Amino acid sequence: MYEKVLFPTDFSEYTQKTLECVGDVPGIKEIVLLHVVDATHYSVHGWTHEKEVEDAKIRLDEQRRHLERLGLKVKWKVEVITSGDITNDILKIAEDEKVSLIIMNARGKGLVSGLLLGSTSLDVMRHATTDVLIMRHKVADDLQGEKHDKFCPRILSKVLYPTDFSEPARNALSFLKSLGVQDIVLMHVVTEGETKEDIESHVENAKNKLETIRNAENINADAHIRVGDPTEEICSVAEDEDVSMIVMPIRSRNWLEELLIGSTTFDVVKRAKRPVLVMRNK
Repeated sequence: MYEKVLFPTDFSEYTQKTLECVGDVPGIKEIVLLHVVDATHYSVHGWTHEKEVEDAKIRLDEQRRHLERLGLKVKWKVEVITSGDITNDILKIAEDEKVSLIIMNARGKGLVSGLLLGSTSLDVMRHATTDVLIMRHKVADDLQGEKHDKFCPRILSKVLYPTDFSEPARNALSFLKSLGVQDIVLMHVVTEGETKEDIESHVENAKNKLETIRNAENINADAHIRVGDPTEEICSVAEDEDVSMIVMPIRSRNWLEELLIGSTTFDVVKRAKRPVLVMRNK
């Protein structure tokens, strides 16, 4: 369970929407709100950042009161950095506070650049030693025509679980079950095979393994087999199944190693249009 969570905030409308989702993640008891003032650059007031710091304290206290009304224990911090970058400060606070989850916004500039993830969120995900939930938002209309955030009230209602049948993937599934997730969509992407016969053999093997998982874990949702690029296929199934979240485990403890081998996890996080929970191998 994620009992203690770090929530970095820049007070944007997007961040506020994400804050509304925090109470829907099961098991959370305590939230650490963090705002980092970047004093490494010249501001509109010169080199002083006192006004920004005081404004941040007021806004954090407003967010604290909102979360406390949800029954959560809240503490907040304003950090001023004069060197380094925001990512390092977020990671340091996460370690000092011993949080079990960091919740970040995806604030990329869109598909034109091929990325749907902001640089700070991406860097935190790469370097964090704990799990990271990358939140995305999609406004939907309900039957009465009222607009609401599509993913927040149902963040764990239907989860896509891509598996490569590795131990980290098995651990991720066990954790999902412990969170009480009932609707789990299984999938595996076949990337091996030089001939048609080889590919068919891998597909059949994957079907058998997924069926074994479904029976062992008592999962009723459909299982999907895809052949091709893992990132494209995972994002495609996520949209087809209209899932509320994608869960991606990271096998390596070394983020550089993950990038060098072409991590599917990082690629999915960068390109997906759904919230993604990145799980570190404990």
